[in-house]
Amino acid sequence: MIKDVRHIGIVVNDMDISLKFYKDLLGLKIKSLAEEEGEFLDNMLAHKNVKNKVAKLYAGNGNALVELIDSKSFANKKNRNFFTIGASHFAFTVDNLQETYEYLLENGVKFTAPPQLTPDGYAKVTFCEDPDGTPIELVEVINSN
Repeated sequence: MIKDVRHIGIVVNDMDISLKFYKDLLGLKIKSLAEEEGEFLDNMLAHKNVKNKVAKLYAGNGNALVELIDSKSFANKKNRNFFTIGASHFAFTVDNLQETYEYLLENGVKFTAPPQLTPDGYAKVTFCEDPDGTPIELVEVINSN
């Protein structure tokens, strides 16, 4: 049935600020940046006069995308937290978590904790937040056996 993960959609408050985080700090690459509106979008989202600015970004082989959505139609974008019903977070695999952590920390990124080794010794893990508070898990695989 499911063949692959296509993308993860994230509603953001300000596209420019979010692109600085996802593109400039995390190093994702832009696949596309577009203004979206019209009958098709209105029908798909079951709302009228939807106007979104959408950036599609990728890492690695580009199979799964991160889709940032800055909705110009809805000003009431409520902040979520880790325990809000719905998707709670998403994760990126990194080469060196300690270096990534230090670099992002120096650039003002908020973390829940320093990198920690998982109890099974499989990976080092930490969580940070994007500019809107969306939780992002950063993982370095230590022992792939």
